[in-house]
Amino acid sequence: MGTMVPAPTRQLFILRHAKSSWENPGLDDHERPLAPRGQLAAQVLRQHLHRRGISPALVLCSSARRTRETLAGVEPGGEQRIEPELYGAGAGALLERLRRVPEDVGSVMLIGHNPAVQVLVLRLAAGGEALEEVRRKFPTGGLATLELDCAWSELAPGRAWLTEFVRPKQLVAG
Repeated sequence: MGTMVPAPTRQLFILRHAKSSWENPGLDDHERPLAPRGQLAAQVLRQHLHRRGISPALVLCSSARRTRETLAGVEPGGEQRIEPELYGAGAGALLERLRRVPEDVGSVMLIGHNPAVQVLVLRLAAGGEALEEVRRKFPTGGLATLELDCAWSELAPGRAWLTEFVRPKQLVAG
């Protein structure tokens, strides 16, 4: 019977894909690419990640073309997994997926879609200055940073703290 060691702080980065193109209305939703504005936003986010030293150990990305192109543009590093079930998943399914992350993984980036990513952040976050902002809008390219002090398997509503929320537009302006 060893003594209980408190769980280390884990980081969860939730990224909504960058702006996608609607130029080809006949294109299947899953195959829509990033718009030029979205490609630019992904580059701005990449610079932000490198400036902040953000490099998640594991990246879980929806199989949609716009999320894969966001992943390629942002270049977060780490082990990258394209998971078809993340496309079309609701917040509950995303939470279930995060609960299956191996316990030795210290940080995860999830690249997905609205409304699921916004709902997930609002569900997980017990507080944080940017919570109102997330409630109002989670724009394309929005990146929420959450910290949790529980095991991934114990992740539940209210178990995380929203420490940062950035939008590509504010990064360009700033």
